Amino acid sequence: MKEIISESLNKTLMITSFVIMIMTLIEYINIQTNKRWFEKFKNKPFLQILSGAILGIIPGCMGSFISVSLYTHKLMIFPAIVATMIATSGDEAYVMFAMFPLKALLLHLILFIIAIFTGFILSLILKNKYSLDAYGYVIHEDNECICFNKKLIIKQLKSITFERSIVILSILTINFLMIFNIIGEEGWGWEKITFITGSVFLIFVFITVPDHFIKEHFYNHVLKKHLLKLFLWTWAALIIVQIIVVNENFSNFITYNKTMLFIISLLIGIIPESGPHLVFITLYAQGLIPFSILLANSIVQDGHGMLPLLAESRKEFLKIKFINLIVGAVFGLIFLLLKI
Repeated sequence: MKEIISESLNKTLMITSFVIMIMTLIEYINIQTNKRWFEKFKNKPFLQILSGAILGIIPGCMGSFISVSLYTHKLMIFPAIVATMIATSGDEAYVMFAMFPLKALLLHLILFIIAIFTGFILSLILKNKYSLDAYGYVIHEDNECICFNKKLIIKQLKSITFERSIVILSILTINFLMIFNIIGEEGWGWEKITFITGSVFLIFVFITVPDHFIKEHFYNHVLKKHLLKLFLWTWAALIIVQIIVVNENFSNFITYNKTMLFIISLLIGIIPESGPHLVFITLYAQGLIPFSILLANSIVQDGHGMLPLLAESRKEFLKIKFINLIVGAVFGLIFLLLKI
């Protein structure tokens, strides 16, 4: 049990840190550009859906974390985030490309097409009901905050506040722990490199922004509204999943009954975690299940990508999972009937 708690805490720290970093950077970019950076996407649903699908097919969970952050900040519409979660396979993508690269490439191409198709159909069904105001959450508006003022930078550093010191020290500490493999995955994968690169830019942000940004936008908006529930929900979900995986004997389900395996692949896909889905990747690599079952599981599952949204809104989490479950069942069944 201690090992489960320790491992899940490690992952939770990584996920929470990354999501908070993305939220802060989005907050910074929004204020710095007065939200002009996303105006081109705002009234172009298909462009948003395409962007969501592209973020989704990026191996790992970073693309889906970015989409969740955009969605919760009213910068991505509902069909677009659905497209992201259909396209993504989370960390399992790395395993698939390592075990069967050509088939993995084909799978992700199919996921990408299905994601765009589903997003487009959703946009037609929902019409104006999927507007950012209808599905988004509250974003901290501020037209007076100037994020980069050369005249204030040196002055702010000379009389650095407690809040600014703590934030910069926290970022440096997390990077130190990651570099020396105390938290996070060992080695230097793209996730670690991306995180450290982003955190370096985040240090630049906290060095140059005024005290107003740190107190109002970072502490009062990002941390107070998101940090605790994001951390607790993510940790709780990971602990529960780890307990299920340790105690559940999946070998009992590996039979020649493809229909049963198909249903199980859909249900396992609901779990917001990277890990249980590796069972189906391994079975496929060994030729024990058809491509259709792997496809169905890949459509429904999204690695850790939905954990931040689970922390924000269980209702939105369930809506997206339900849609993906239906889509996974439909397309998985089509491929199963075609004996693919």
